[in-house]
Amino acid sequence: MPKTSARLLSLLSLLQARRDWPGPLLAERLDVSLRTVRRDVDRLRELGYPIAAVKGPDGGYRLGAGAELPPLLFDDEQAVALAIALQTAATSGAGIGDAAARALTTVRQVMPARLRHRIDTLQVTAVEPVPTRPDPPVTGSVLTALGAAVHAREELRFDYTPASPPRRVQPHHLVTWGGRWYLVAWDLDREDWRTFRADRITPRTPTGPRFTPAEVPGGDVAAFVTARFRGSDGSGDWPCRGEVILDLPAAAVSRHTRDGVVEQLGPDRCRLVLGSWSWPAVAAIIGRFDAAIEVVGPAELTAAFAHLGRRYTDAALGHPRRSMG
Repeated sequence: MPKTSARLLSLLSLLQARRDWPGPLLAERLDVSLRTVRRDVDRLRELGYPIAAVKGPDGGYRLGAGAELPPLLFDDEQAVALAIALQTAATSGAGIGDAAARALTTVRQVMPARLRHRIDTLQVTAVEPVPTRPDPPVTGSVLTALGAAVHAREELRFDYTPASPPRRVQPHHLVTWGGRWYLVAWDLDREDWRTFRADRITPRTPTGPRFTPAEVPGGDVAAFVTARFRGSDGSGDWPCRGEVILDLPAAAVSRHTRDGVVEQLGPDRCRLVLGSWSWPAVAAIIGRFDAAIEVVGPAELTAAFAHLGRRYTDAALGHPRRSMG
């Protein structure tokens, strides 16, 4: 590839990477003069790329949105990332698996042979979760409508369940959790923060007036959503957290512990601290390990082991208990 053409591709890649580029910084990154940068920008404009000049002390450039989509440029890392994202889109819960497959085929056709080869050697089989829940995937049109309302900061009306009246909310964030999509919003009628499953939302039009967004409790949407699903007080931690000592190597326990803390105490002994939404749940999780258990605390965890012990004993004898009393 001629040197000038290679430089043009490098310049285009830089312009795609960020919104504004000062002229001197582009010249430094390309190891050329400002005059050469200006000349290369003019060549890209002739090829149909809408590059605007940015005013300022040093001047600069911005790659704008044109009426027609010019050829896209991907470096090797971007090509790999795109292939992975499109091949695993079926497990996103967004109902866009077929569209993602078509998009990957379209993008592949316009890529150079070198990048096509890299994508072809990266074949990913996206296995969707076992459908234990009869929940339909959320459609792309619903996600687009919710995302547009969040971006525009406009109040949203939607039907949620057949038996309830339309909901009126101030939408703040669109998030994913456990393969589902959720809308985090301030419920205007209930005057409280709520999370709504996107697959149950049927947006109404038009949207309502614009609003000034407030911060979610704690200021961190990820921590807020985590706390809501864990049933905690907003700290993001589990409401019940206990500590035990297991007669197992730390390496064997840590492989099967997602967010617990494992500390090695010896070659076949470790300390495990983990949480869940209830004390019986904590005890049940720890009971998965086939090892002797020493409860460090608190007393609620000891009581939960006793409750489960009686329940398991009754189940073994054919006398199921109906409560945890």
